Amino acid sequence: MGKLSHKRIAILSDHGFEQSELIEPKNALHEAGATVHIVSPQKDKIKAWNEDNWGVEVKVDVHLADAKPDDYDALLVPGGVMNPDFMRKNQDCVAFVKAFFDAQKPVAAICHGPQLLIETGLLEGRKITSYPSIKTDLINAGALWEDSEVVVDEGLVTSRSPEDIPAFNRSMIEEFAGVQTEA
Repeated sequence: MGKLSHKRIAILSDHGFEQSELIEPKNALHEAGATVHIVSPQKDKIKAWNEDNWGVEVKVDVHLADAKPDDYDALLVPGGVMNPDFMRKNQDCVAFVKAFFDAQKPVAAICHGPQLLIETGLLEGRKITSYPSIKTDLINAGALWEDSEVVVDEGLVTSRSPEDIPAFNRSMIEEFAGVQTEA
């Protein structure tokens, strides 16, 4: 049995997610024994962005309107430039993420994914990292930004880019399993 056996993980995403930032963490979660659902405001499929062009389509498991945060133990928000920008304008996406923070469930976000977290209003005083271009946005939201491959702060796991995925996956799995790690 894996570290995440009996854990249910939601991956909240929309069109334009960075392909590697959804696929690789999703595979790592599966390998660790988790049940993983793609939750989206889209009903059937979402399309990846793969470096500089459209990538794979991924099946949506649960439409956001039918998703209940209480059904999940943790949340992953992949990056990509478009994906978090679409979701931060969607109040249902923001409410879904906020419910995980309010319930003190672990949340992981990579690259531009923390843009969505800003909209919860709950980043004040939290240590975080991200893709460098959104550093100022996070600082303006009250976060304590640092340039590290992975930052873990009381259930919040963040990383900068696809290059950080191995460290992100390790820290995310440990945090989702309930084991505290230092990055």
